[in-house]
Amino acid sequence: MSSMTSTDGSVPSSAPSPSSAQATPQTAARPAASPRAAHDGAPPFLLAPFDRRTWRAYGFLWLALLLAPFALAYSLITVSFMAGVAVTVVGLFVAGGVLLGARGWGSMYRRMAVRYLGVEIAEPAPRTPRKGFWRRLGGMLGDATAWRALLYMFVTFPLAIAGFVVSTVFLAVALGGMTHWFWSGWLPLQQAHDGTWHRGASFGTDWFVDTPARQLLLVAAGVILFYLWPQFQALFVGLFRLLAVGLLSPTRASLRVAYAERARAVTVEDADERLRRIERDLHDGTQAHLVAVAMQIGEARELLRDGAGGAGAGVDTAELAAVLETAHSSTKDTLAELRELARGIRPPALDAGLAVALETLAARAALPVRVHAVGLEGADLPPSVTAISYFAVAELVANATKHARASGVDVVAGVEPVADAATGAAVRALVLRVHDDGVGGAAVRAPDPSGRGSGLAGLTDRLSGVDGTLGVVSPVGGPTVITVTIPLPAPAARR
Repeated sequence: MSSMTSTDGSVPSSAPSPSSAQATPQTAARPAASPRAAHDGAPPFLLAPFDRRTWRAYGFLWLALLLAPFALAYSLITVSFMAGVAVTVVGLFVAGGVLLGARGWGSMYRRMAVRYLGVEIAEPAPRTPRKGFWRRLGGMLGDATAWRALLYMFVTFPLAIAGFVVSTVFLAVALGGMTHWFWSGWLPLQQAHDGTWHRGASFGTDWFVDTPARQLLLVAAGVILFYLWPQFQALFVGLFRLLAVGLLSPTRASLRVAYAERARAVTVEDADERLRRIERDLHDGTQAHLVAVAMQIGEARELLRDGAGGAGAGVDTAELAAVLETAHSSTKDTLAELRELARGIRPPALDAGLAVALETLAARAALPVRVHAVGLEGADLPPSVTAISYFAVAELVANATKHARASGVDVVAGVEPVADAATGAAVRALVLRVHDDGVGGAAVRAPDPSGRGSGLAGLTDRLSGVDGTLGVVSPVGGPTVITVTIPLPAPAARR
């Protein structure tokens, strides 16, 4: 086992470069910046009338038109009913329940947008009932997701009518113009001003489409309208997309609140699990060893008492020495176990800094670990960041030892500027890259059926407690580069 720390900023060739692994955003652990369109762009102009996306969008306009009157009625009834019963508290509870029903409408419209318009919209955070009478009532009446869905239902009513009418008229006129030569023979005869009779579409009072040249001209006009139809329809569909993304997706504030609540819950569960593990280790290991030591000391005392009583030939020094030796050995084992337990709570090496702690971890690893610490001496890292960073590296090294069949691990630790996921601004972050030459294939898998994350999923949950992210690059066959990124507070914020 080897350990090496570079203080001049140089990284040996065996270490991964800073760009070899990028932290990937995790939608389960970090709030999404905004919903994004999932479609592959607009279809080519010549293929647009025959593209399935165009016809899906037209089907969406049909559904939107059918639902628009009911959605408008629901939104108006909700607001008027709330205004009518505002004088009674019980009535406000009923109005709050009606308002929360708009969440169901929003979910339906969201699924429609995803299915027919190719828009990816994140689900809003589920509503959590508050405790207390007035807090519960305020939570119902102030549900932002329901109000935004209600606004969507109201403003899309005229848009649904206009979009359906314009799209259908364009399509009907285009198809009618292209097929006029076929069905115009069943039209009734019409008389022009000069007394002649004509059969076909008329433009004005004396211009009839009843000659081959005029039929061909109308077919050409129909083809042009047929190709313009998807373009005009796309204007209304684009407005529906904007409204769906703007009003039916969760706000950035709600995502951050949900993320903070989830991170807090994960942190509490992790702390509770760690306390239970410590209690179990103390009860099953250390306590049992101490009981054994007490029994051995008691046996030695009995031997001394029997020898001092003169009942026999004196104290059996050999037997007494064996008992004391056993007690001494058990005491040393208990102390070693207590040291390991204390190291699992917070390694003493962390008091000397993260770089020293990582060196100590590398020296105790079961395979060669090379540590490359760059610029950590004056970084002034918060204790919570250093602790979770140490345990994250320890778990990743253990994974490489157990599962990757690696011959060595490189750990690169340093403070780097990274882009904030929410604002895009550059922020300071502690970046840890753990590189092994194993078989690869590592991935963040779903938590086990008990609901607790395990492996990389569990590490991702624990990192969420300090707003950290986990990036995994692990092709089959290796190598594996796992990047841990933990944003650091500004120096002024820590003083």
